[in-house]
Amino acid sequence: MKTIMQSLETAQQLEQLIQQDKVSVLTFSANWCPDCTFIKPFMPKLIEKYSDYDFYYVDRDKFIDLSQQLSVMGIPSFVAVGKGQELGRFVSRFRKTEKEIDEFLSKLL
Repeated sequence: MKTIMQSLETAQQLEQLIQQDKVSVLTFSANWCPDCTFIKPFMPKLIEKYSDYDFYYVDRDKFIDLSQQLSVMGIPSFVAVGKGQELGRFVSRFRKTEKEIDEFLSKLL
């Protein structure tokens, strides 16, 4: 999924995204995660559908402290930020479907 999203590079970058007026959706993931692989085929369609949002790939292994700070225990998980705050989250240990992710993203509008 790194190829279809920008990658979060630093924890400081997250602070900047939170302060922006635009909605940024952080996708916590890892290369070894089978459920993350499951969502790969349909994520480009959702990214295109919600093109008003910026999507960021967050490597859970690289940002383990940030994942814990945000209570992201299962992956893939989604945290939306912007306008000075967290705007929503879809975090669970269960596999996520295209419909569930679409519903989460639609509620951010």
